[in-house]
Amino acid sequence: MSDALINGLAGAGGGIIAQIITYPLQTVNARQQTERDLKKEKRKVGTIEQMCQVVKQEGWERLYGGLTPSLVGTAASQGVYYYFYQIFRNKAETAALLSQKKGIGDGSVGMLSSLVVAALSGCVNVLLTNPIWVVVTRMQTHTKISKKDHSNRLATTSPEETALPVIEPLSYGTNHVIQEVYDEAGLLGFWKGVFPTLIMVSNPSIQFMLYETMLKKLKKRRALSKQGNNGVTALEIFLLGALAKLGATVVTYPLLVVKSRLQAKQVITGDKRHHYKGTLDAILKMIRYEGFAGFYKGMNTKIIQSVLAAAVLFMVKEELVKGVRLLLIKDCINNMKPKPL
Repeated sequence: MSDALINGLAGAGGGIIAQIITYPLQTVNARQQTERDLKKEKRKVGTIEQMCQVVKQEGWERLYGGLTPSLVGTAASQGVYYYFYQIFRNKAETAALLSQKKGIGDGSVGMLSSLVVAALSGCVNVLLTNPIWVVVTRMQTHTKISKKDHSNRLATTSPEETALPVIEPLSYGTNHVIQEVYDEAGLLGFWKGVFPTLIMVSNPSIQFMLYETMLKKLKKRRALSKQGNNGVTALEIFLLGALAKLGATVVTYPLLVVKSRLQAKQVITGDKRHHYKGTLDAILKMIRYEGFAGFYKGMNTKIIQSVLAAAVLFMVKEELVKGVRLLLIKDCINNMKPKPL
């Protein structure tokens, strides 16, 4: 089994576990990013309070709306990313060794090369899996509104606001969302938000660059210590993954908000401030009507969710890779043993 396949499968497994643990936070964050109710914004509803509101008004299951396609997307996304990351990484390492033979460099992959490897892997991942995340975002931001609540809102809101609440069918499964997206924009609808998402490959690029740089320095420090042990524990992997994701999230969060706005269901009629024709149109309208603060809605929730998810993912992935390699070594040793006659 190749290193690329091992890392791809381990990444998918780690991603699924991290996704299940942090999914309620993802749902709340998606709603915060796409929230356009000025009254709620002024109240500044916190993460825990909003989770309680969702449970009280819509039930526990709404915190896990879109979990099934999300798990499929996570497995596919992490698997694709780590598979191609390892392939590109191997090529970068080969190129670095060839350069060393020519007297250039020390034979290791530098920060710039790591950034390029992560960016290429991210682009392949985005282009292949974007349709899944369009469906997931729709399901996460879907809100059940009863006819009674809708009538009350119509009576107490201005004509400009009445266009926002929409009564959705109670059945809002994966097939329903797929059909809805296709009816609205055809096949191209499944690649909504792909442009800011492609730009956002800088997030995992920055994340992996920080992670591998810190990991390399830690191993080097361990090797130089008296013990001479350069092993890294699961807890240290957890903390390094958390720190790397924190730095990447702070830098790229505005793009994530724009992507969510484009992928969420939009109101075609009524208030045009909330209807985006594309990435540039969304950015300009957000700046005009919400200010730069609009690009950081729900950031606290996202930092908690993404840092926790990344830390769990890195820890589980590394442990799975170690486990699989150990099993392969044992299997190889057993096959080399002479068989009794």
